[in-house]
Amino acid sequence: MTVHPSLQTYADAWTHSIEAISELVQPLVEGEWNRPTPCPGWSVRDIVSHVIGMECEMLGDPRPIHSLPRDLYHVRSEFARYMEMQVDVRRHHTGPEMTSELEYVLIRRARRLRNENRGPEHLIRAPLGAEQTLETAYRMRAFDVWVHEQDLRTTLGRPGNLDSPAALIVRDVLLEGLPKVVAKEAGAPVNSAVVIDVHGPVEFLRTVRVDADGRGSVDGAPSLGPVATLATDWETYVRLACGRVRPAEVADRVRAEGDPDLVRTILDNFTVTPR
Repeated sequence: MTVHPSLQTYADAWTHSIEAISELVQPLVEGEWNRPTPCPGWSVRDIVSHVIGMECEMLGDPRPIHSLPRDLYHVRSEFARYMEMQVDVRRHHTGPEMTSELEYVLIRRARRLRNENRGPEHLIRAPLGAEQTLETAYRMRAFDVWVHEQDLRTTLGRPGNLDSPAALIVRDVLLEGLPKVVAKEAGAPVNSAVVIDVHGPVEFLRTVRVDADGRGSVDGAPSLGPVATLATDWETYVRLACGRVRPAEVADRVRAEGDPDLVRTILDNFTVTPR
């Protein structure tokens, strides 16, 4: 590949995950495409449609002209409506049509990566008409395809790649959302600290600190007197942070200490991905 060195990590991680998705869905029979996944409102077909659609947008393809049904319960925001367009337009596609389009998009994107000469700060189109840097786009595509790879693996009973290259990118993206969860959404006291301890294929310990002005920040230094501590495994952390499960569904996989009301509020607001 000829992408800028700062983009290479994201490009490699994206390639690893999207090729895994292709391998997972290639042998599916027609009925399996309709199986519900942990991603609210989306089936296996819907997830693959989303991946295809987002990669088409990375290639600069025009968005489909399509009217969404009004009864999609999981579509609750303009961002969700934007994402749903690429999904709903493919809801009647057959399995072979899906795998063929995915394969074609992969070929086109691989060719684009080989010929990429834009720098990481180059601005490109982002969802809802905004702009984003190429580096941000590469990073978020690696994040997105890994999370959806895990959705598919959960549904199809094919666990794996919890420690793949994109998993570390997902870790970093999710950690960036922790200060808002703890300081703003959960309203942790000023001058306090909350410790998050994650074990498993990806391990880390982070402290979210709330300063005197109520602003949150996260670092890797331990806290001697945290107001709360949450410990869980990596897979559960991802499922909570990406809105795939409710806290009550995984209560037996989360060990909490400290202020019980604060812990409950943190977990109730733990999802950091767009809804």
